[in-house]
Amino acid sequence: MAGSARFSILPAVAVIFALTVPAASAADGAVGARPSQVPSSIVIGFVGGFVRHDNPRHGPVQFAERIRRAFPKDAYIQVFENRHRKAAYKTILRLLDRNHDNILSDEERAQARIILFGHSWGASAAVLLARELNRAGIPVMLTVQVDSVRKLWQHDKTIPENVVAAVNFYQPHGLLHGQPEIMAADPSRTHILGNYRFDYKQAPVKCEGNSWFNHLTPSHAQSECDPHIWAQVEDLVRQRMEPQPSAVAAIPQP
Repeated sequence: MAGSARFSILPAVAVIFALTVPAASAADGAVGARPSQVPSSIVIGFVGGFVRHDNPRHGPVQFAERIRRAFPKDAYIQVFENRHRKAAYKTILRLLDRNHDNILSDEERAQARIILFGHSWGASAAVLLARELNRAGIPVMLTVQVDSVRKLWQHDKTIPENVVAAVNFYQPHGLLHGQPEIMAADPSRTHILGNYRFDYKQAPVKCEGNSWFNHLTPSHAQSECDPHIWAQVEDLVRQRMEPQPSAVAAIPQP
């Protein structure tokens, strides 16, 4: 996108299950003083279902905390509820807007080093956020989907052309199961690292602190707490937060 792009505030989508969803907390997507420089990396994650962004029992929250401890403070790492995708979008714009003029220049967009990940509805939210960033001309280094489940009006299969690399982990069983295949809108610009299938009926994983709903969808719940999946996600994220000139992005077979 040439020249400068002004921020556009999209209209709010209708809230489903409004009576059952708590209001956003101040910490969810809130940004304090704007930084004087663009963060070295921006890592945005989304939890699934109605999970809170700071619930330490859940895989995406635990993963974000490990990454936060491992990398310097100039990396911005935050988890959002999947219904707060717009807050995540606005946060990214603020972080990239180095001179705080509410306009993203070509230079500011080019400095973006963004990684998006999520589980279930959160994985679908990550793809939708990548698509919104694409419309703003902002590149994304990596998207990670873990047992991606789309809402009725969403589409989580096609990865937009602003994404450099994307990977998909899924399991095929139960009422809720992941998107089995992602594809690139433009294969010349996006590398699909793989669609990796996990079968928890053959190799179950023990999860702690599951809700009654997760007992109805045990394989989907196990995809969230599976340490093998999150270890692979961590390897991929580390590769991009600490780029090696000769490294080839790859993940081991499950």
